[in-house]
Amino acid sequence: MSGPGRKLLAVLLLHSTLTQVVTFVLRPTSAYRALELDVPAAWLGALTASFAVVPLLLAIPSGQATDRFGERRVMLVGAVLMALSGAVFWTERGGAAGLVLGSVVLGTGHLLSVVGQQAAVANTAGPGRFDTAFGHYTFAASLGQAAGPALITVIGGSGELPDTTPIFATATALGLLLVVCTLFLRMPARDHSGSATETGGMGTLIRLPGLLRALLISCVVLAAVDITLVYLPALGADRGLAAAFIGVLLTLRAVSSMTSRFFLGHLVRLVGRRRLMIVSVAMSAVSMAALAAPAPPAVMAALVVVLGLGLGVGQPLTMSWLAETAPAGLRGRAMSLRLTGNRLGQVLIPSAVGLVAAGVGAAGVLAATAAALAVVGVAARRLAVDGGPTP
Repeated sequence: MSGPGRKLLAVLLLHSTLTQVVTFVLRPTSAYRALELDVPAAWLGALTASFAVVPLLLAIPSGQATDRFGERRVMLVGAVLMALSGAVFWTERGGAAGLVLGSVVLGTGHLLSVVGQQAAVANTAGPGRFDTAFGHYTFAASLGQAAGPALITVIGGSGELPDTTPIFATATALGLLLVVCTLFLRMPARDHSGSATETGGMGTLIRLPGLLRALLISCVVLAAVDITLVYLPALGADRGLAAAFIGVLLTLRAVSSMTSRFFLGHLVRLVGRRRLMIVSVAMSAVSMAALAAPAPPAVMAALVVVLGLGLGVGQPLTMSWLAETAPAGLRGRAMSLRLTGNRLGQVLIPSAVGLVAAGVGAAGVLAATAAALAVVGVAARRLAVDGGPTP
């Protein structure tokens, strides 16, 4: 990749990290502020859902806007909304309704930023670089997701409830930094004449061979990550394990996922994209099923490392597959379609798994999730991706 291309990707990675830092600072802190205000349980549910519901409706239009107006403009609007959301939280006005409004603005800004980022990576990485570029992109996102909660601890103090006002002020400043970072993006000019933007649309994407399988793999893997975050602590409580040990397990899962993402390009060159997809999903299914069975702490730690390595691969691999398969003028819509599937999966799959595993505890939920991963592992065998190394 040329020097300008590397510089652009570096700015995109910084943009991704800042986006996730702001999000993972504001979302937990808004929950703490709600607790400060003694918000009723119904409003807490609305606060959680408001981040995802409105963006779910806007996901496809955001992809269309990205393809039509360019990634930088969409990302700039997203960055402005994220900074604005921090200011809404910071002003402490409107009570519970104000918190929900801030969450809606944050979710919308996050959506626009992420769709623009993913389309920009797809349109600038170039053939043969998609796996490495998306591996590094998701690594940067994971880094931001880890840094956000740590920032809350540093700024908010060690009390049972952190001091939310300085946290919101800091997040607003980081949102403004995100706006500045967006202004430094210099996307290469694109020729729109005769592009898929004019000659095709969502129908073109839906007809791509293997698209539904790729979306299914992506949403199940992401839902498995969410289930791990909720049900590993529940499993620890069922088995009398210390909360500190469960925290170590969750950290190991996150770090191992970041590791597999950072080296994704090398892994694809070694074993091929299809084989890596199958192996990673199989690793996830087997390790999660093993976690459902009683095991010593050291064995649980080893299983969580294997689980993290497997779960870290699914998202960037489906991104790189979409980037390589979708026409250049439809990549924004392709990424937004993947995000729509992910959001639906995050809502529906944990609920369905919980119903299926009702009465058998956290171990049953993990076992059911392992079964779902096994199903998409079979689907991955028929996914129309290159079987050999990336050229």
